[in-house]
Amino acid sequence: MAVNSAFDKILIANRGEIACRVIRTARDMGYRTVAVFSDADREALHVALADEAVCIGPATVSQSYLNVDAILDAARRTGANAIHPGYGFMSENADFARACEAAGIVFIGPPVDAIHLMGSKRLSKIAMQEAGVPCIPGYEGEQQDDASLMAEAERIGLPLMIKASAGGGGRGMRVVTDSADIAEQLRSARSEARNAFGSDELILERAVMRPRHIEIQVFGDRHGNVIHLGERDCSVQRRHQKVVEEAPSPAVDPALRERIGAAAVQAARACNYFGAGTVEFLLDASGDFYFLEMNTRLQVEHPVTELITGQDLVAWQIRVARGEQLPLTQEQVKLDGHAIEVRLYAEDPAAGFLPQTGPVLRWQPASGDGVRIDHGLREGYNVGSHYDPMLAKIIAWGDTRDDARRRLIRAIEDTKLLGVHDNRRFLAAILRHPVFADGSATTAFIGDEFAADASLETIAPTSQDWAVAAALISHNYGQTERGLTSRGGGLAEQRLHLQSDGLKQDVVVGADERGKLTVRINDQAHHVRLSVDQQQVEIDGILQPLSATLVAGDVWLAGPGLAWCIEDHTYAAPNVSGGAGSGQIRAPMDGAVLDVMCKEGDTVQKGQVLVLLEAMKIEHSLKADADGIVAAVNVSAGDQVKSKQILLSISTEAISTEDSTELAQEGPAS
Repeated sequence: MAVNSAFDKILIANRGEIACRVIRTARDMGYRTVAVFSDADREALHVALADEAVCIGPATVSQSYLNVDAILDAARRTGANAIHPGYGFMSENADFARACEAAGIVFIGPPVDAIHLMGSKRLSKIAMQEAGVPCIPGYEGEQQDDASLMAEAERIGLPLMIKASAGGGGRGMRVVTDSADIAEQLRSARSEARNAFGSDELILERAVMRPRHIEIQVFGDRHGNVIHLGERDCSVQRRHQKVVEEAPSPAVDPALRERIGAAAVQAARACNYFGAGTVEFLLDASGDFYFLEMNTRLQVEHPVTELITGQDLVAWQIRVARGEQLPLTQEQVKLDGHAIEVRLYAEDPAAGFLPQTGPVLRWQPASGDGVRIDHGLREGYNVGSHYDPMLAKIIAWGDTRDDARRRLIRAIEDTKLLGVHDNRRFLAAILRHPVFADGSATTAFIGDEFAADASLETIAPTSQDWAVAAALISHNYGQTERGLTSRGGGLAEQRLHLQSDGLKQDVVVGADERGKLTVRINDQAHHVRLSVDQQQVEIDGILQPLSATLVAGDVWLAGPGLAWCIEDHTYAAPNVSGGAGSGQIRAPMDGAVLDVMCKEGDTVQKGQVLVLLEAMKIEHSLKADADGIVAAVNVSAGDQVKSKQILLSISTEAISTEDSTELAQEGPAS
C-alpha cells in the first residue's frame, strides 16, 4: 500500500512531560518541532524545548488545548505538516483527527474510524464481542433512560460497575455493592460523565472484584501488519487511576502472554488499526481475562515497554505515520529484564490526595544506571490548578523485578522537588510494601492492604530537620539587622518560632566564633555546620548533601522522598484568620466553582456539601465546618477562585429563641 505521508515539521498538540518526550524523539529523528501553549504555560519546559511555539489561548483547556481551530491555525502559521497529539486532550478525538486530514496535515495516530469506535465503551464492547474477544457480561444497549438502566442493573446483579461510555481516568465510573445505591450512583455517574466528556451515555457490567489490570501494547502499520510488545501490569490504582505500572506482569506467564497478546492483536485487526494502541483487560484469580477498553493513543506508561523491548515507541509512531512498515515482526520482539514506573503528582496523600499548587523552587531529578525520568518541569514554573496534577514519571529498569523495584525506590527518594507538595513518600511506601514486593497486588491493593499505611498520614519534621531549618533561617537573619549579634568570644542565642503544617516548634540557636551552631529543640541539642555554598550540612558529626531553599524567610527542606515547608513565625503578627469550625469556607486550592448549593439565609449542618470546586480535573466537595446559617455567599458557578479565598461564611450563632419558639408552636406537619 503506497502512502504519501511526507512531512518535516511536527506540531505537538499537548503540554507537560509528554510534549517534552515527543519533542526529544522528533528532534533526534531530524524533525523540526512546534509547541503550543496556553497563557498559563508560557514558561513551561516544552515551550523552551521546541524550535517554535505558539500561544493558542487562555489557561482554560476548552479555549486552548482543546481548541481545534487554534491548534490547526498554529500549524498553518508555522508550516507544520504533521501533528502528534500525545495522550489526553485531542489524542482520542476523532473529529480532530478528521480535521487534520481535511487540512492536509498528517495525524500521527490511528485511523479516524478506529478512534471513533474505541472512544465509545458501548460501541467498542459490541465490536469486540462480534470479533470473539472475551468481554465481561453486562449491558451496552442504546436504551439509556433511568428505568431501562435500573432494570438492566437488577438483571446483572451485584457487585455492579457503572461506566461512562466516553470515559477515562476513572471519571464517570462507580462500583455499587448495595442495590439501594444504584439510582444515586447512576445519577452521579451521568453528571460527572456529562461534565467531563460531553456525553452521559453509560454502560453497566458485573464488577470483577480484586482483578489484575493487564494491558497489551499493540502496534499496526498501514500495510496490514499488527503485533504486540508484551503486557504491562497497571493493577496498583487509586479510584481507578493508575499509580504504579510495570512490565512484564508478575501475574503473566509465557502461555498466558501468548493468549492475551493474541486477543489484543485480534481486537486491533477488528478495527483495521495502525499506529500505537493499548488493549486493556481485567484478569481474574482463575486466569480468565476480559476486554476492558482500547486506548487509541500512546499510554502514559509506555516507557516501561520501551525499557524492556529496547524500542522507541514515539519513533515507531512517526515511522508508521509516514507510511513505513513496522520495524519488527512478532517473532523478533524480545523482552529483557523488568521495568517499573510511578507517577509523580502534585498532591498531598495525607490530605485525601488534595491537588497542590505552587512554584517549582527546586527540581533535581534523580539519575543513574537504569533510571529514567520523563518530566516537563523546570525551576520557576508555577504548578497551577488548570491541568492534571501529574508532574513527572519516575521509571527504573533492572535485570530482575526486585532490582528494578529497589532502584526505583532510591530514584524516588533522590528526586528533589521543592515549592509544591507531592506524593513521593506514598510511592516509595507502595514499592516497599510486602504485597507489592511479592508481586501479588490487585486493583484492591491501595484500598485494602495499603489503606492504613503511614504514608497516608502527615509526617512531622524530626528534631534534626527543625535544626537544619533553624540554621538556615538564622544564617539568613545573619545577613540582616536581626541576626545574632556578637557577645564576648561568641554569638548570642536567638529564639525562633517555627511552624510546619500547623505544627509549632520553638527553637533556640547559638553559635561560636567558628560558625558551628548549637540548636536546642525541647530537650535535644544538635550541632550544625553549613557549607559555604549551603550544598552540604554537617549535623552531629555526619556530613550529608543539603537540598533546601529560602523564600520570604521560610525554608523548603528536602529529605528522602519528602519535603517540608518550615515557616518562620518569629516576627509574624498573630494569626487571626478563620480556622476549622470558624464558619469560613475557603478554597483549598486554585480552581473553578462548579456549583454553589446554598444561598444566604439557609440553615446548614456540619458536613453538608455547600460548594463543588473543580481543580486539576478533579471535582471537590467543600462542606460546612459548623452548624449555622449562611451569612454570605461570595462566589457563583463559573468563578475562578484562588487558594484560601473565602467562598462563603456561616454564622455559627444558635437560632434565636424567638425562631425556636415559633418552630415549636408550629408542631408537626399535618
